[in-house]
Amino acid sequence: MSGPLEGVLVADFSRVLAGPLCTMTLADLGATVVKVERPGSGDDTRAWGPPWSATSTTYFDGVNRSKLGIALDLTDGADRALGQELAHRADVVVENFPTGSLDRLGLGYERVSAVNPGVVYCSITGFGSGAGAGLLGYDFVVQAVGGLMSVTGEADGDPAKAGVALVDVLTGKDAVIGVLAALAGRARTGRGCRVEVDLLSSLLGSLVNQAQGFLETGRPPGRMGNRHPSIAPYETLRCRDGLLAVACGNDGQFARLATALGAAALADDARFRTNAARVGHREELVAALEERLAHGDAADWQTRLTGAGVPAGKVGTIADGFALAEELGLSPTVAPVGGGTPTVRHPVTYSTGPVRKASPPPRLDEHGDAVRAWLAGPGGAPLPTTG
Repeated sequence: MSGPLEGVLVADFSRVLAGPLCTMTLADLGATVVKVERPGSGDDTRAWGPPWSATSTTYFDGVNRSKLGIALDLTDGADRALGQELAHRADVVVENFPTGSLDRLGLGYERVSAVNPGVVYCSITGFGSGAGAGLLGYDFVVQAVGGLMSVTGEADGDPAKAGVALVDVLTGKDAVIGVLAALAGRARTGRGCRVEVDLLSSLLGSLVNQAQGFLETGRPPGRMGNRHPSIAPYETLRCRDGLLAVACGNDGQFARLATALGAAALADDARFRTNAARVGHREELVAALEERLAHGDAADWQTRLTGAGVPAGKVGTIADGFALAEELGLSPTVAPVGGGTPTVRHPVTYSTGPVRKASPPPRLDEHGDAVRAWLAGPGGAPLPTTG
């Protein structure tokens, strides 16, 4: 399977994380993605190391596989003309320049769509293109001002960021959704459109129950560590050798937990009989559970509780996560054609077969000559293939 987006050309004027993740996903689905970078330095993340890879950084490599790479100085007239030609030929343009920057270079939506009315033009910003256009949108800052840090961390500690640039990742995935929806609309109408995604909106949209709780009550939720504001036990509990995540989503699961711990009477205790009661008596509940869990190791409890139908898992590392995926036959990585370091595979599988084979992330301007020849005219050499 070459991919459902085979034949779709994506002009990637984005850098760092949200935009490149979006365009890499489109490449995974079969699109031809031409990544445009600054001459000399390239994408900012080429310098974000350690860790370093053979040709760049692991940060860059994680979101840029299966792309063609060209270096263009968009302030130079000849290079700018090539960038414009690429946008005029593209089915999709993805950019995350400061609002208005590409307009001044003849690469804004109005100019591009005037020549290419079918283009799906995706703009990714930090805080939108209106009143927040001048604000600098970095994931860490958006986690802070958007409220994610206020609900992350221990109750008696400082607010904490997520352990990955989660807002960038969510925004990149939202951008993919927007692009695919716009392409579906274009298939019906023949018209493209502008798709706008911003980090703050993606963050707020991801807060789900926490956001809805605030809208309903007017009270911002606070930090609870690994605890859930509405369910108990739904948290980490201490065993003899470490932590175990236990997630009882209903009373039946709690009854099975109590039985597996040799304390079936807990399920009949008025303090713990219902979820609402357990939330109201969380401290007593945790004390009762940890008293019993202290007699065994987390891995053993995971096996025992899982066998009893109770969702539970030992708190592990990223290495443990990859090992589990391998054990379950989920093949978490994909090896690029021609060798190189594997990357995390496209997470969706299809009954019609695998998505395209991956190629390594491009070296800076690796395909520049070939792309320039293709942009020179209809008679130029064809674009090289990836994967």
